[in-house]
Amino acid sequence: MVRVTINEQTLDVEAGSTVLQAAERLGIDIPTFCYMKRLPPLASCRMCLIEIEGQRRLQPSCATAVTDGMVVRTNTPLIDETRSSMLDMLLANHPLDCPICDKGGECELQDQVMAYGPRVSQFRDAKRVFHSEDIRLSPVVIMNVNRCIQCQRCVRMCEEVVGAVALGTVEKGMDTAVTGFEGSLASCDQCGNCIEVCPVGALMSFPYRYKARPWDLAETNTICPHCGTGCQLTVGTRKGEFMRVRSKWDEGLNRETLCVRGRFGLDFVTSADRIKRPMVRRDGALVPVSWEEAGDHLRQRLLAVEGKAAGGLASPRLPNEMLYQFQKMMRTVFRTNNIDSSTRWSTPFDALGPLVTGFYSRAPLAEAIGNDCVLVVGGNPTEENPVTEYLLRDAARRRQTRLLMLSARPSRLDADARAVVRASPGGEASGLAAVVAGLAAADRDLPSEVVAKINVPPAAAGSGELSRLTTALLDGQSITVLVSAELLRSPTARVTLQQLNNLLKVLGLLGKGAALQFLFDRANQLGAWDMGVLPTTLPGLRALSDDATRRTLEGAWGAVIPSEPGADFDRMLDLSDRGQMGALYIAGSDPLMSYPDREFVQRALRRADLLIVQDAFVTETTGLAEVVLPAASYGEESGTFTNNEGRLQKVCKFREPVVEARGNLAIFDFVAALRGHSMRPSVQCEIFDEIARLVPAYQGLTQDRLGSDGAFTKGGLTPPVGGFFAPAPALAASDRLMLVTGNCLFHNGYLSERSKILNTVADDPYAEMGAQDAEELDLSDGDQVIVRSARGELTAQLKVNRRFPRGLVFVPENYRALRLNSLMLRGEYPSPVEVQKAKVAPTIAATVGLDPGNLGQGSTGGSP
Repeated sequence: MVRVTINEQTLDVEAGSTVLQAAERLGIDIPTFCYMKRLPPLASCRMCLIEIEGQRRLQPSCATAVTDGMVVRTNTPLIDETRSSMLDMLLANHPLDCPICDKGGECELQDQVMAYGPRVSQFRDAKRVFHSEDIRLSPVVIMNVNRCIQCQRCVRMCEEVVGAVALGTVEKGMDTAVTGFEGSLASCDQCGNCIEVCPVGALMSFPYRYKARPWDLAETNTICPHCGTGCQLTVGTRKGEFMRVRSKWDEGLNRETLCVRGRFGLDFVTSADRIKRPMVRRDGALVPVSWEEAGDHLRQRLLAVEGKAAGGLASPRLPNEMLYQFQKMMRTVFRTNNIDSSTRWSTPFDALGPLVTGFYSRAPLAEAIGNDCVLVVGGNPTEENPVTEYLLRDAARRRQTRLLMLSARPSRLDADARAVVRASPGGEASGLAAVVAGLAAADRDLPSEVVAKINVPPAAAGSGELSRLTTALLDGQSITVLVSAELLRSPTARVTLQQLNNLLKVLGLLGKGAALQFLFDRANQLGAWDMGVLPTTLPGLRALSDDATRRTLEGAWGAVIPSEPGADFDRMLDLSDRGQMGALYIAGSDPLMSYPDREFVQRALRRADLLIVQDAFVTETTGLAEVVLPAASYGEESGTFTNNEGRLQKVCKFREPVVEARGNLAIFDFVAALRGHSMRPSVQCEIFDEIARLVPAYQGLTQDRLGSDGAFTKGGLTPPVGGFFAPAPALAASDRLMLVTGNCLFHNGYLSERSKILNTVADDPYAEMGAQDAEELDLSDGDQVIVRSARGELTAQLKVNRRFPRGLVFVPENYRALRLNSLMLRGEYPSPVEVQKAKVAPTIAATVGLDPGNLGQGSTGGSP
């Protein structure tokens, strides 16, 4: 510790702290423009100059480290005169258009001129003008370069945090101007973080332009509904109408940054696809009815299917309280454990459960990625979890964390990684097995039986990149493994999870601290598992076969829980296809769009005796339902999400449900009452209290404690019992192109395609492949191509990616018009395909092999 005195106040701070940081701790305000807390100091704006006793010149406080015994002054006449002069120079060329500037009322230049600026300018020359009109750099970013004060925040944010390098500067001195390449941001992520950090109105949000003033807005702090990173954001509404999203430096794990979906993709709540009234099917068509009519119809139909199997599917986008109440309703009212929360894979919870309960680190991501090594397995964080990618880049560059990648698809993080192992899709298990064998072979103290169990043939130990990855793990003392949820799509998911189990066990035997977190692409997937929306698992990730847990919950719920293991959604579809499913209740999901093998899913859903769909939006699945119940959307009811870290955060209401839509909890009460049951408690805050009482990881939490940063659930890790799993066999080489899917940068599932703003920046539907494959097929970037499998085909624009491995084709799952799942087969992933240049773009109906007469039913997509 070193001691510093600032304005006659003395403080002990850690060595290496800057004067600016010390002054903040003392509550002393020092103005800045170029300073950004998350980046090294630039010291270019000269607003933070201070006097240091014994030094002749003023020094920038943001870049001056405290030394023991240092005496500092921040408010002398010389400092005041210097700050005033700096502001006068900025105002010399800054246009005085505050009344029409979107930054008016929250402009840092305004604030600092009021606090430190001159009352009369010394400059009389004409103002410099770069452009007479604003420049629209992209559909969401518009620039008035005349207002720029050259702080470089936007350029540094884009390059050093986001990694996009879409902004730069031209010229020098007072003629310096920020711009995109050739005056455009065509290569940009469109995240808008440059707008967020701009201290003036130089960079502005085009969708928000001229819509409101800051003092007109009612602001609500909430959590992003897209991926599982769980970013804090602030929604601004005016007279109940959605206006904008912004973020705050001092709140949430995202530290002021958001991705394009979080900043510009919340207008989906105003979509024209909203379901406004209940509907029931009459004479083959869905017709709007009152809630009373819907209740009468549903009551009769529920009685008619009594005694047959029932099943429930709930979206992992719903808050915890709704998910908890849904599984409680299914178990106590419908008397079934046929419950699931995924429409894209069958969760192998026998392998997944021990990983989550044994190794899952419910701790801040910043802490997890601050370990010596971070191994990212599967997926593409750049597109699946963009803000997590920002934080990983920061850890690699600023904290010297060894970043290691093992995945099928390339990502932007590869440039900062110490080792990049490219596995074939579904081949991650054999790659992990080789890593485990390499770790075991390098440590002679491991028991011989362990080494024998996990050993793999030398040929499988593989490449130099694999060796570098293994060496990095051996050199590290603390290791975090981040696992993409994309791994769960593959039929080999169980084997991959077993190899992850082996890896974490071996790291523990080697004396290394090992932690695990998943990178979910849905906002509340971990919460869905915690709440027990699984066929063999009760709330708290406790086995259904645990008699003590079942008795505890039965006592609290006042009802008997069936003891027979339930069916996951894949098996529910089988039951339905065989005519054995009575009532199938789907809340917030659209399996007809997202589950592999569209033809089978459509047939199975049609064969259910009673299909109930509860959703905020018209979807492909609502088009098959017998009863449709209009539900509140995101932002129309309060609750909590549990993000990838295990952090519990408040999701807050900022608008009213549309027309006759009701809250999800109210609808569950409505349905339960039709079967003669009363769901108690039924209010969100009381359900939260019940969760905090009955779910071990949530015990002791209260809503009052969930401030801007939320609160962490408790892990209570129980190391998995049993030995090591045998090594995964290497996948047979294939000369076929293999189709994989996932989210693109601009969309998340099908929910975000309802955003008008995102649709202005998102790419057209595309297929992505490597340059070598494209050359061999005589294809060029931008060509219209046909991607054909044994089950169907689609047409999309080709995007050639020179970093893509051979044999891989990627088509995002986010475009409803493509109906991608019509190309896929249950139990097969990746899917073998052919790609060829399209001669004539076919209609959607011809593309996916559907009856054109059915296209009008539910063609507006869904929100899995």
